[in-house]
Amino acid sequence: MKTPVGSMRAIYQFDAHDGAITGSATGKHETVALADIAVREYDHETEVTWRQTITKPMRLNLTFVVRIAGDRMSGESRAGRLPRSEVSGVRDRHQSSIETNPRRSRGDTD
Repeated sequence: MKTPVGSMRAIYQFDAHDGAITGSATGKHETVALADIAVREYDHETEVTWRQTITKPMRLNLTFVVRIAGDRMSGESRAGRLPRSEVSGVRDRHQSSIETNPRRSRGDTD
């Protein structure tokens, strides 16, 4: 995620159980649960929205809107009145998770 306070990396884990989707985000400082996860299917991509609250490095309530096409994810997050932050990532099929990266493909480093 490319944010006003710098680039941040996180790993998102999504699971489906009995028709309900749950998820979590693990960043440098903490792991948090995702709330209000919604999935909408389109022709060649899927849109996923969710909310999450982080407390480190500062307390923020975030909302996400991302589009997933194949193994790639792109979209944006927003924290209240702060500017939108660009989000991009790739699916790690071995972990069944999506790792966000602000600007680069998975093989590159920050």
